[in-house]
Amino acid sequence: MSRREEYRVPGQAEPISHYTDAVRAGDLLFVSGCVPVDADGNLVGGDDVVAQARHVFANVGAVLAAAGASFADVVKVTVFLLDVDDRTAVNEVRKEVFGETRPASTLVEVSRLAVPGARIEVEATALLR
Repeated sequence: MSRREEYRVPGQAEPISHYTDAVRAGDLLFVSGCVPVDADGNLVGGDDVVAQARHVFANVGAVLAAAGASFADVVKVTVFLLDVDDRTAVNEVRKEVFGETRPASTLVEVSRLAVPGARIEVEATALLR
C-alpha cells in the first residue's frame, strides 16, 4: 500500500502559494523548490549566487532531515539559475553538500524566479529507506 505524507518544516518560510515543503509518496520524497530565503521569507545572500546557493542547500537539507533523509539519499536534483554561467560557482557548493554522492541532475536557466532577487532555486527527489 502506498503512503503519502505532507511535510511543513519549522524554520522554512511560509509557502508563497498552495504547496508544502515536501511530499512523501511511498519511498520517494519530493522536496519543493527551495529559494534563498530565511524563515520570515527575507532574501539571504544579496546578489552573491554562492551565498544564495549555500542557503538554498541548507533549506533543502532541513527539509530532507525532517523526513529522515540526507543529501546521500537524493536521487535527482533540479537547479534553476538566472544565469547559466553561475553553474561553476554553484557546482562547488553542490560538491560541499553532496560529497561523494552524485544524484541525477538537471540545470535550467530561467528568466525569473518567484522571489525577487533570488538567483537560484533547487528542488530534489530522495529515496527514503
